[in-house]
This record gives sequence, structure tokens and C-alpha cells, in this order.
Amino acid sequence: MKQWKIKSIIKEITIILVLLFIVSNIISYIRAPDLGSSQLPQIEARLVDGSTFSIEKGKPLVIHFWAISCPACKLEAPNIETVSKAYDVLTVAVNSGSDEEVKTYIQENGLSFKVLNDVNGAWTTEFNIKVYPTTFIYDAKGKLRFTEVGYTTTAGLLARLEWID
Repeated sequence: MKQWKIKSIIKEITIILVLLFIVSNIISYIRAPDLGSSQLPQIEARLVDGSTFSIEKGKPLVIHFWAISCPACKLEAPNIETVSKAYDVLTVAVNSGSDEEVKTYIQENGLSFKVLNDVNGAWTTEFNIKVYPTTFIYDAKGKLRFTEVGYTTTAGLLARLEWID
């Protein structure tokens, strides 16, 4: 029986990670919602904290759809929080209750990103969201550059933002 060496183990792990990366990107591409346009729509909305969000021209924007009841969204929330410290991020809470319930969730989990509560589903419909979490990354000119469906790492989000910035 062949004895495993550290070099062989690292090689196998690397191959598996690369394959997982490729497969997850293919799945994300297949599951990406069809928006009909790659241009960022005009957004002006009231957030759960009472402030108003509007798009800042000339900066990339991440729009992230999530739900309180979504296990992958809970795992991904710290990643979105980290990204929101360096980039403009608008999160959209879907099927997550009242503004007060969303604010309580945000506070209990130590999050501070901007949250729009999509109580009536208008934003979910506009962006054709079928699966949570779904993340859109727009460049500084408002053009859609990436769509991620499902869990995304902090490194993956930051790499995509750096690439388009």
C-alpha cells in the first residue's frame, strides 16, 4: 500500500478544491436569475433603520437577497458584513417579517449592513429572485458583472469586487 506523503495530500486537496470551485460556479451560473437587463435599476428605498438608500454613482454595489429563515444566509451574513465595511452593500430581507423583526435579528447577530425589508415582494419580483441567498455585483458604471446564487465566501466576494474595481 502506497504511503501518503504531505506533498501528495496537498496535491489531492488542491485538486478537490479547484473542482469544487468550478462546479459551484457552474451551478451558480445555471441558477442565476434572468434580469432582462444587465444595467442596475434606479434604487431609492427606505431601510429598516429609517434611513434612505440611494445609489452612489461611480462605485461598485453589492445587492444581496437573504431571509432570516435561510440557514445558508445565516452562515453567509458575516461575509456580507465584512464586505460591507469596504464596499457599498444593500441587503434585501425577504420573507423575514416586520421591520422590527429584521432589526432585532440584525442586532442579535451583531450585523450593521444596510437592510431593505421587502415585505410585499416588490424587490424580489424586480430581481427575479427564486433562491436565497442571491448576490448581485454591479461595477462602478452600474453594469451587472457577477451573480452568485447560494453561499459565497468573503474571499470570493472581495476578489470579484477587486477584479471589477
